[in-house]
Amino acid sequence: MHRIAVLALEGVPPFELGIPSRVFGNAFDEAGKPLYELTVCTADGQPVTSDAGFTVGVSAGPEALAEADTVIITPTHAMDDLAQGAPLPRALADALAAIRPGTRLVSLCTGSYVLAAAGLLDGRPATTHWVHAPEFQRGFPRVRLDEEVLFVDDGDILTSAGVAAGVDLCLYMIRRDHGSAVANRAARLCVVPPWRDGGQAQYIDRPVPEPTVATTTATRAWALERLAEPLTLAELASHARMSLRTFTRRFRDEVGMTPVQWLTAQRLEIARHLLESSDLPVDLVAHRSGFGSAGSLRQHMRAALGISPIAYRRTFQPAPARVPMTSEVIVTAATS
Repeated sequence: MHRIAVLALEGVPPFELGIPSRVFGNAFDEAGKPLYELTVCTADGQPVTSDAGFTVGVSAGPEALAEADTVIITPTHAMDDLAQGAPLPRALADALAAIRPGTRLVSLCTGSYVLAAAGLLDGRPATTHWVHAPEFQRGFPRVRLDEEVLFVDDGDILTSAGVAAGVDLCLYMIRRDHGSAVANRAARLCVVPPWRDGGQAQYIDRPVPEPTVATTTATRAWALERLAEPLTLAELASHARMSLRTFTRRFRDEVGMTPVQWLTAQRLEIARHLLESSDLPVDLVAHRSGFGSAGSLRQHMRAALGISPIAYRRTFQPAPARVPMTSEVIVTAATS
């Protein structure tokens, strides 16, 4: 069983502290067996006070970090001075030093300050809550901060944006570990979507547009129903009744990525689902997800995920192999 240590810091927000236990606690295999074992700990084994004013008692200290396969660092505003060059508290620095090499490190919201202050994010991509992005960039200029995304996966270190983005990251980690079926089931039990479109750019405080200003919401819904078709930027802008330039700018402001990036991300989600849940040939997966050809699908999957469609299916589709969906393949081929 994968062991997760959740490090509670002084001043931790209760909501974010509870996210890992709630999300990972709803990840089960097909037999109903839990896939993760969670331990909430502190750097010295002593209770900490939450930012809501009550004390959080824990059952473990730094030894839990040394035994964990994944360490999740929760946010706190009690260490904002780290961005001004203050050192990590001695107990916290010692606790981080005890983490085994190869352990997956995760920060939720301002937990990224701890990773950055420890030098673990130098030269690496990361994110944090958009409100704190300017301060974070000034304090940790060697970190490649992206304030517009919900989370960043840099292999052995993952960081999330603020508050509910921690839910997005935990569900993503379940999917990365065990596939979409397990992650989707956990999301349903948590009564949240398995993933959210766009990034935190759509939540950044910006001047409110005039009521007469159009949005791209309807066009996104229209496009989602036609992902298998070769949609062009001109067609999207035409549907939204905007010029290409206006549509592209407004789309990025609302979603946090360009229309082309968004379309590719949505199509990749469909392709991944089909590869995980069916035995459809890769050519048909590419057609249904809107990539047109197996070669195009391979190119996009390698660019986004670093893996080919066949290797992805081999990794995420459980063995033994499913019975081929013969009737579906015949019907699809006949109508293509």
